[in-house]
Amino acid sequence: MRYVYPPPESGADVRLSYYWELLQAALDETTSKWGTYELQPSPKVMNAGRAELLLGASTDISVMARTTSIAREQALRPIRIPLDKGLTGYRLFLIKAETQARVDGVRTLEQLQSLSIGQGATWVDTEILRASGFTVVTAPTYELLLPMLDSNRFALFSRGVNEISHELATGSQTYPTLAIERRLLLYYPLPRYFFFARTPEGERLAQRAEEGLRLLIKNGKFEKRYQVFKKSILNELNLSGRRVFTIHNPQLPADTPLAERELWDTLEPELRARP
Repeated sequence: MRYVYPPPESGADVRLSYYWELLQAALDETTSKWGTYELQPSPKVMNAGRAELLLGASTDISVMARTTSIAREQALRPIRIPLDKGLTGYRLFLIKAETQARVDGVRTLEQLQSLSIGQGATWVDTEILRASGFTVVTAPTYELLLPMLDSNRFALFSRGVNEISHELATGSQTYPTLAIERRLLLYYPLPRYFFFARTPEGERLAQRAEEGLRLLIKNGKFEKRYQVFKKSILNELNLSGRRVFTIHNPQLPADTPLAERELWDTLEPELRARP
């Protein structure tokens, strides 16, 4: 069985490394039943939108890890297990340091909506934010967004808490005024799943991966991996005392397993204000 996933969009892009390591662990759990497998990146560089088209056509890749949407689940076969327990839906902002003074006065959702947000053109976040009244400035590729932020094309670059620290570390080498906004957090439910083509082979690949993930959940290895991942990404972030804004996600499919609370992380201890 051959699992081919999209390669990083740039040499410094490690945003999805955790997910491919998790997939490898899931496939390892099922080797006794399903046999050997191959797991490797495609040699072809592609952005997220192109990857989705190629997966749907069963060309070049056979799996991707993406946030979900109604349209995506109609086109592709999801495994409805939030791979990062919903962390991607907890959003902080990359900004130019000089922008912090403007953001300090934000007290209401309406005030936050007055600040433009940068996102990828094919990201589901773009439609979520626009549906809640935000002005969203888009770019066709991830690599264009930091230079656009640096050029004041938008005020805020919305990033998941699982992405932002590494992006600051790598981006500040080129853009030294880059900073993480210190006072706000935006939340909407946004699970990231593994997706496969809606073909017989895609279904077979999905069944094995799902079986492996559920074995990892049952034996505690999923949670152990998640906690290591969570600690590594939140270690340098100060979430406590932030003003939290929650918005609706109209792109969330009805089959999202929101009632299975063990699949989600609320970040309640991390968000609780210090005494």
